[in-house]
Amino acid sequence: MRRERDRLSVEWVKLELLRTAYATRGGLLAGRDPWVVIGWYLLLAVVPWFTHNVTVLVGLFAVCAAAVVLSRVGPLILGLFLVGFALESLYVLFAAWLFGGDMSTVLALVEITLKLATVSLASMAAFVSLDPEKLSDALLSLHAPGMVSFGVSYGYRMLPVLMEEFHTVVDGYRLRAAPLPSRGFLGWRVVVRTATTLVAAFYPLMLNTAKRTRTTVEALDARGFTYAAEHPAGRDIRLAHLRADRWDAVLIGVTLALVIACFAVGRAFPLLSTAA
Repeated sequence: MRRERDRLSVEWVKLELLRTAYATRGGLLAGRDPWVVIGWYLLLAVVPWFTHNVTVLVGLFAVCAAAVVLSRVGPLILGLFLVGFALESLYVLFAAWLFGGDMSTVLALVEITLKLATVSLASMAAFVSLDPEKLSDALLSLHAPGMVSFGVSYGYRMLPVLMEEFHTVVDGYRLRAAPLPSRGFLGWRVVVRTATTLVAAFYPLMLNTAKRTRTTVEALDARGFTYAAEHPAGRDIRLAHLRADRWDAVLIGVTLALVIACFAVGRAFPLLSTAA
């Protein structure tokens, strides 16, 4: 029991978020070229919206679920998805029963639920496999503005700094605050104290973050970062390591084959469709 309670602590949640943001678990897509991973994600995120066949959507959902398993998505993100998917499924059944719908109503609600779930699974598999540097380079290789790719990378890298700064500020407030005389009915005093501390910690957190950001910007300007990011030669040097190999081609080829197979199976069962 104690071990399970420790796993659900705030520290565990923080570590899981950092593992997810920095793609430390490896997996199927972690070693692939970043722009290929983004292309793979766009393929599976767009295709579900071109069909009303529930059989096809179930197949695409299964493909994305397998990709999530092979990409080693963390238990926190996966657990949140499963809870959301279960609640959404219950909502579909309840809505169909409440409004007196028939099987066609259920299929229509199942269709949109499967589409959203498939896109969510593809997003998890792709972006859990991309660390900040890879994602930034992928955006730059797709000719996104240099400041956009830098902002993505910088935002990821500021995540652990923000979390550590937040812990420091909150711990400071807790050390200076007097202990509560009692927890109150159902611990309401603890809830009020925690909420007050979180609100009070917001301003010093933003102030300290702004100081760190200004220091970082000045250091980057001193090193000529803006010029290097906009100059074609600097861009070529930064993206020189991006190379798609045969395994990237295999990934895209296998994914296309699975998508085609899903549509072929869907054509064999045309009755499982919400289209008029």
